[in-house]
Amino acid sequence: MHGCIIKDQRTEYLLLNNKLNTHGVIMMKRLMVVVMACAMMASTAFAANPVKLPATLKAGDSDLVLNGSGVRTKFFIEAYTAGLYVPAKTKDVASVMNTDGKAAIKLHITSKMITSKKMSDATMEGFEKSTKGNIAPLKKEIDEMISVFSAEIKLDDVYDMVYEPGKGTSIFKNGKLAKTIKGEAFKKALFGIWLGADPVQADLKAKLAGA
Repeated sequence: MHGCIIKDQRTEYLLLNNKLNTHGVIMMKRLMVVVMACAMMASTAFAANPVKLPATLKAGDSDLVLNGSGVRTKFFIEAYTAGLYVPAKTKDVASVMNTDGKAAIKLHITSKMITSKKMSDATMEGFEKSTKGNIAPLKKEIDEMISVFSAEIKLDDVYDMVYEPGKGTSIFKNGKLAKTIKGEAFKKALFGIWLGADPVQADLKAKLAGA
């Protein structure tokens, strides 16, 4: 009789344990469905409309050609479409960054989530990476660059950063000159944000190289 009671208790325990395990699996599956749904909704909410950048860009009296373009993404947000413009197409984007020759970067804002502060913070983070933390020698120039983003940023705003030897980097917002910053060292640091050894986004660098 005692043995039967123990056996019944074991059976009840096994049944209860099985129910708990089954319930846990069901709850885990439901949680995964919710997480996937939220991710899809976030991706849809923050997805940018495809942007086709122009094939050429003016740098003084020269026409630069689009070398490659790609999307800068962060936390489901497609922040902007970037394009690299050069005199002649090349896979060696490091030489574009390091050579004292004409080149340009175009940024087309593709998300309403991008604010002046977010753009300023992201740009400063990019300079930290491109200079390996040594921003002090270029602090004045970097502050000038950051000041361009102090005005309100809206969807479809376009920034062109055009470097010309002897002149410096001219920064245009929606076609209007906002600032010209002198110095080849600044140009290298600026272009290094996207083209350097430690870029803000590796796959974007590859696309700018024409991948």
